[in-house]
Amino acid sequence: MHPLDEAIALRASALGDTRHQFMGATHPAYANMVGPFGGTTAAQLLQSVMLHPERLGEPVALTVNFAAPVADGEIRFVARPVRTNRSTQHWIIDAHQAQNDTEGVVATATAVFAVRRETWSDVEAVMPANVPVPEAVPRMPVKGMPAWPQRYDMRFVEGAFPAVFDEQEQAHSRSILWVRDEPERALDFVSLAAISDSFFPRIYIRRRRRALIGTVSMTTYFHADSALLAQVGTRHVLGVAKALNYRHGYFDQTGELWSPEAQLLASTHQLVYFKD
Repeated sequence: MHPLDEAIALRASALGDTRHQFMGATHPAYANMVGPFGGTTAAQLLQSVMLHPERLGEPVALTVNFAAPVADGEIRFVARPVRTNRSTQHWIIDAHQAQNDTEGVVATATAVFAVRRETWSDVEAVMPANVPVPEAVPRMPVKGMPAWPQRYDMRFVEGAFPAVFDEQEQAHSRSILWVRDEPERALDFVSLAAISDSFFPRIYIRRRRRALIGTVSMTTYFHADSALLAQVGTRHVLGVAKALNYRHGYFDQTGELWSPEAQLLASTHQLVYFKD
């Protein structure tokens, strides 16, 4: 089984209403410097709805708020549909964890699912031009890094993670890279949710300086349906990320994920805390 599938292998909880509750756990393959990779937590929150017997359609939006540090160990997920319309469904999801002998909420999420239909379509965003194919770009070295970057094949065209934190401030924080799961895994909604968080913090790219950071809130919009994701399969997707503003201990970062055929698969936005 792929490490991501192991990480999202939720089971029904024996506590309370079993329709809405699932048990999962952090996975060592996605460990970060402290706690788990946030993208895996987002994927688990989304998976709790994907597994729910009352789910309608496919995800179009997911917002995750990280309320407290997630510790290694078991996590209880509670996913409840709060409104189901003819073609849309709204969800509230909580992640609970026992820490210091007390269970509390460590993350909350809202999700919107929908039954997609064929309509007029267009893309105003523009995929970067003249990007070399993935095979022409070396994979980022991951030796000595936390476990989670080792679960991704990242090939930077621009704005790579600093090999040395020399504190030479850059003019911008833009990154362009090819990325896919490592080992290879066919793209689906849960892996797309995780990959949406795989962009390194923009302040590292901009300032080339170590800083204590933590994602506060992350939203992903899923522009692709399952058929388009199936077309991508196990191939790389092109990621583009940048920050818009740094101020008063917080910065944002925005990202795009493109198929090799220049179809916009997802856009993502984060608010990140940093300590200067």
